[in-house]
Amino acid sequence: MSNNRHADKPQPLVVDEAGTDLDLGTVRAFVAVTEDRYFGEVAARLGISQQAVSKRIAKLEADLGVRLLVRSRNGADLTEDGRAFLAHARALVGIADQALDALRSRRRALRVDVLDTRLSSVDLIRAFHQTVKDADIEVITSNGLRSARRALVHGSVDAAVARVTGPLEDDLRHVPACLEPLHLLVGRDHPLADRRAVEMAQLSGSTVWMPGNVPGSEWAEFYCSLGAEFAIRLDTSGPDFGWEHYVEGIGSGEHIGFVGERMRVPWHPRTVQIPIIDPAPAYPSSLVYHRQNRHPALAPFISFVVNNVPSFDPRRQWLPEPDRAAFAAASAPRQD
Repeated sequence: MSNNRHADKPQPLVVDEAGTDLDLGTVRAFVAVTEDRYFGEVAARLGISQQAVSKRIAKLEADLGVRLLVRSRNGADLTEDGRAFLAHARALVGIADQALDALRSRRRALRVDVLDTRLSSVDLIRAFHQTVKDADIEVITSNGLRSARRALVHGSVDAAVARVTGPLEDDLRHVPACLEPLHLLVGRDHPLADRRAVEMAQLSGSTVWMPGNVPGSEWAEFYCSLGAEFAIRLDTSGPDFGWEHYVEGIGSGEHIGFVGERMRVPWHPRTVQIPIIDPAPAYPSSLVYHRQNRHPALAPFISFVVNNVPSFDPRRQWLPEPDRAAFAAASAPRQD
């Protein structure tokens, strides 16, 4: 075989009689060069030196017995042999990455995103863990659906417990998961403090302090709907210094507030938590996940949520209109 063959003329791959085992690192470097064109950029991308990139390409060409790339000031271009090999190289790298992802997904914990570890969403995750004791779970907090949906698409979390508003990305799915009844939080000197329950009508015209209601968030939308429905004003003045500060403000008698029935509110000697009835407002959350996520613990988690969805009774409970249909359908008796 001549060493002066034309670079653009395709040549058969030369393999020794014992066969050639391709080094995946060299194949990955080749694919990266076809995408970035410059060896320096590929070196930064792969975290190796530019000389190491050159050596990997040279080794791959030596193993295959063909020239794959032509280098110039304008970067690296493919030869005809390089073009012929590129699709197979991408397939090799893709299969290797899939294999690694599958292995990592079996070993790492199921990552579940929640808004706050004080919320009842953590009780749901804990109940699942008690049922499937060998499931390793990592709870991650975020700022709600806005960041969780991006994390789900990119695979940095496997599931999220959040109230769903508006359309989701095409590959995201959700199932109803939690209904958190709301309680009224007041100071001990408040006129309602001695009540065993408070009717929604009694709160009409009241101002409820909610400094954590971030504009555009799914929970701010929920409380805006609640306020509009029952003539309740929302005071979102802040700043939001956290739950201890919030409870301190309620205990001082300056404000009244809403908290979840099962929420782990910091204890304060001057606060009282009272159920709200007729109707009982409930904060809805769904389990959101990516349909292509293959973490082995995700499918059992989804099944657990579907089989334990809380019942919704529209005669005594209140949900915003967009949430009612999903929770009513999920809690309806199943047909065998």
